[in-house]
Amino acid sequence: MDAVRVSALRERLTGTGWLEAVGGFAGALRRSVDRRGAGELLLVGTEAYEPWHLAAHLEDEAAWSAVPRLAPTLLRHAPPAAAPAHLAHGLRRLAEAGRGATVLVVAPGAAGAPLLERVQHARRQGATVLALDGAGPTTPAGPTDLAGLADLAGLAHERLAVGTAAEEPFDLAQHLVSAAAGQPVGRRSALDRLADLAGRLTSPPAFTRW
Repeated sequence: MDAVRVSALRERLTGTGWLEAVGGFAGALRRSVDRRGAGELLLVGTEAYEPWHLAAHLEDEAAWSAVPRLAPTLLRHAPPAAAPAHLAHGLRRLAEAGRGATVLVVAPGAAGAPLLERVQHARRQGATVLALDGAGPTTPAGPTDLAGLADLAGLAHERLAVGTAAEEPFDLAQHLVSAAAGQPVGRRSALDRLADLAGRLTSPPAFTRW
């Protein structure tokens, strides 16, 4: 993605409310990891989708913004035995997530009952749950048919529903959230953050281990 495309996106999204929604969600993420007593940020996707790029971007933002807790621990559904240490964390870590922890769920498709059960447990233990999903804004919150298990919208304290209403790629939403999360809360507008994104996306990453 280059500066010309980002500029075009900025013009097209102005006045839609979507940038403001991204900024609000990113601000909630920043406040959750930067508050007093905050613990680690646990980033988890679905069985079919691992948010590698978001993990890398958040780690970059943690370095650029001097907010170390923005650097996430990526949780995987089935990490191979030979995986490097930072890629070997399984869903069992969600059972250890308690008060102070932030759980960021990235789900372009259905989250699935096993993941929802673990996220629900983490929330009951006091973790803050945020969801970036592609289900769209019409997905109802509340119990599903799985014996009272809440769906992702019902579990999340804060949610950004990309869906088809945003008319933008799901990957772009992740870029914008990570870029905005690196900015001090309340200091800059979503439009300013999008302008900064052009430079960020055309610069080499600070970390390449992902």
